Amino acid sequence: MTNPVLQAIADRRSNRGYQPEQITKEQLDILLTAAQQAPSASNKQPWFLSVVQNQEIVKEVNEEASKIHGREGDIFYGAPTVIFVSCDRSTRWGLHDCAYAVQNIALAAHAIGLGSVILGLPDAAFTGPRKDYFNQLLKFPEGHGFAVAIAIGIPTVTKDAHPIHPDRVVFLA
Repeated sequence: MTNPVLQAIADRRSNRGYQPEQITKEQLDILLTAAQQAPSASNKQPWFLSVVQNQEIVKEVNEEASKIHGREGDIFYGAPTVIFVSCDRSTRWGLHDCAYAVQNIALAAHAIGLGSVILGLPDAAFTGPRKDYFNQLLKFPEGHGFAVAIAIGIPTVTKDAHPIHPDRVVFLA
């Protein structure tokens, strides 16, 4: 394949293991710009990005979400950077728009040699009994709620491409 965008889509994987080395400011700037270049309904741009490189905060969110889900281990897979995307809940298509922004981050990360994994599990920390605490900890603006998170770093683990299911497509003429 010669098209770099299509190649990035084909090659990108969800990485579930990272080196502890922090990503650079230049890399982070690229990812944040990519997120903000995502399309959004009526150009509302309903996302707010909380960039967390403080591992104590990541650990606290992990412990709360893991406890609620009844899981053991690190839901962020040791990533040195986690971006939590919160959404202006007053916008009708806000969650969709936030998904586009996080996909842009994932593809941009791949394009600059980083790995990522898009995560919904942290949601439990932001909807559970300590939701107000976590919303304040991550500085979500008033009226925003957790949409999605993405863990980012230098990958140590990768996997094969998932299978494609052509039977999940229908053509109506």
